[in-house]
Amino acid sequence: MNDTKLSWIDDDLELLKSQGFYKTFRVVETPNEAEIIVDGKKVLNFCSNNYLGFANNSKIKKAAVLALETFGVGAGAVRTISGTNKLHQELETKIASFKKTEDAILFQSGFTANLATIPVLVSENDVIFSDELNHASIIDGCRLSKATVIRYKHADPKDLEKVILENPDFSKKLIITDGVFSMDGDIAPLKDIYEVAQKTGCMLMVDDSHGEGVLGENGRGIADHFGLHGMVDVEMGTLSKALGVVGGFIAGKKNIIDLLRQKGRPFLFSTSLTPADTAAASEAISILESSDEAVKKLWDNAKYFQEKLRDLGFDLGVTQTPITPVILKDAKLTQEFSKKLFEMGILATAIIYPTVAKDGARIRVMTSAFHEKKHLDEAIAAFAKIGTEMGVISK
Repeated sequence: MNDTKLSWIDDDLELLKSQGFYKTFRVVETPNEAEIIVDGKKVLNFCSNNYLGFANNSKIKKAAVLALETFGVGAGAVRTISGTNKLHQELETKIASFKKTEDAILFQSGFTANLATIPVLVSENDVIFSDELNHASIIDGCRLSKATVIRYKHADPKDLEKVILENPDFSKKLIITDGVFSMDGDIAPLKDIYEVAQKTGCMLMVDDSHGEGVLGENGRGIADHFGLHGMVDVEMGTLSKALGVVGGFIAGKKNIIDLLRQKGRPFLFSTSLTPADTAAASEAISILESSDEAVKKLWDNAKYFQEKLRDLGFDLGVTQTPITPVILKDAKLTQEFSKKLFEMGILATAIIYPTVAKDGARIRVMTSAFHEKKHLDEAIAAFAKIGTEMGVISK
């Protein structure tokens, strides 16, 4: 029976398909490593946020199994009732030490960390100055806060200062920026932004999801990268990318963390991280504290891969990190390019609207420490062949 009140949904889906914006999902059947089985086909993995190869690390798995056997499958409740396991407290202490901050608090994901934190820091009588390319989780957190949101030009401290000075009549002022921008791979000029925050009396929050395990000494993130320890009020990080697990956190000044424990809604009203995830994340940080080997290999792989693709004539935009956007602009062409890569044994997903602008479609390639040179060379050869056949490059 047709349900006429829902007919608009089918219309929306058909429109997405006709525009080339309809997404399909491939199914991974093996652990997240360089070589994986996807939809029954063996391919090289070039679209994972598993920067350091930790998602299938043997030490991290052992820590998770031990926690599972010791504490069970789930935390059983929210943190304020009976869901605070000693593993949670140990991990929060370890994160604060690793990040060189006063304290830290865990959340179920980086997304929920932003949703929890922004509405605690500002409300309807306040203002947020947000980079125009900030992540969706920041945008949604800003909406929940009900604060006035004023966007400044991407990674432009001069424009940031300009719009702050043009809007002086607010109770509290918060600057928010991504640290590493996930679609373009560029790094926010955080030191200059910090100086603007100091000059104008703004709080400063950075989303360091793609900086954790990537930037700074032993992967400590963007504050370490710029030598800003203790100067950034709020650092949001994730356990779900370079650390290879799942979850998020806020690290920063102790009074802010205390306030989040009292008012952060995902912390208060959603079950806490599982013991296995918590122990795994703790072990991942221990590995980083003891060695920067994986971080160095990540960067070596990224530099080699990007140099070869640029030599072929591909447009990689403004990336400064291992995130490698192969910008093709047209959504249908990009999806077809990704399909051909898969046929050649390379998994590199098309990123299209609304994740990026309608004319910003790209193959976002993610190199990792788990890649060997032979994997990189095989992917480079596939990009060269398909790019030539499709007229994207001339070589």
